Amino acid sequence: MGISEKIAAIRDAFNLNNFSFSKKIGVTGTTIDSIINGRPQSDGSRKKTKPGYDVLTSIINEFNINPDYLFGKSDIMLKTEPTNIQTYSGVPQVVSVNSSGNENVVYVPIQARAGYLNGYGDSNYIEQLPSFNMPHLNNGTFRCFEVQGNSMVRTFFDGDLVFGKYVENLHDIKDGRVYVIVSKNDGIVLKRVINRIEERGKLILKSDNKDGNYPTYTINAEEIMEVWYVTMFASKQMPEPVDVYDRLHDLESKIVELEEQISSKN
Repeated sequence: MGISEKIAAIRDAFNLNNFSFSKKIGVTGTTIDSIINGRPQSDGSRKKTKPGYDVLTSIINEFNINPDYLFGKSDIMLKTEPTNIQTYSGVPQVVSVNSSGNENVVYVPIQARAGYLNGYGDSNYIEQLPSFNMPHLNNGTFRCFEVQGNSMVRTFFDGDLVFGKYVENLHDIKDGRVYVIVSKNDGIVLKRVINRIEERGKLILKSDNKDGNYPTYTINAEEIMEVWYVTMFASKQMPEPVDVYDRLHDLESKIVELEEQISSKN
């Protein structure tokens, strides 16, 4: 294999696509695409770009790659055997982009949740999910999840859509904010979070529904696959007017009636 095929093999070994691979090593998706697939030429062919020293160094350091593997002196890809300890990744395993190279928002409906847990790191699965571009969602990777259940009623309702920005570091999670947590044991949950990663290696997950059926619980850091900070939501639920508005409407009606009575006497 040539060096472009070796880089493609490294990408596939870590279940990444070109764009998420490029983000991990700090280059553009176009750079990796030109190395692995080549740049289109006027005659219809594709010419592969040779990776520079900085790109190769980043790949070696980020993925703990054996340099001799890249240069054809060894068939062993990694410097050491990978451990089975789950560590949180600074970028999602798979990122979707449009034809212009801009990141898409991937939509995860309720019926796709089970598949998402198995395929969140599978580029083929993620690319099959609906995706779209949102002009106001930039400077990060975003995903849209359909809300399931009533645990967050008062804030979010069953069928609402929440838009989450990928959290690059678990220590960045802020107390009291709402996040989508993806884990192997608990699946996809929408919760208000208290961060105790530094002190106890856990997150505390709370529900906004206070009817007693949704107890607060904790989740260990090693169980967490993805965390998305909810920055925006869309709902089909129109909020009911609160009591103060009812009282104001009643008061306004009485004022109008008084004005009419005064006017009729005059």
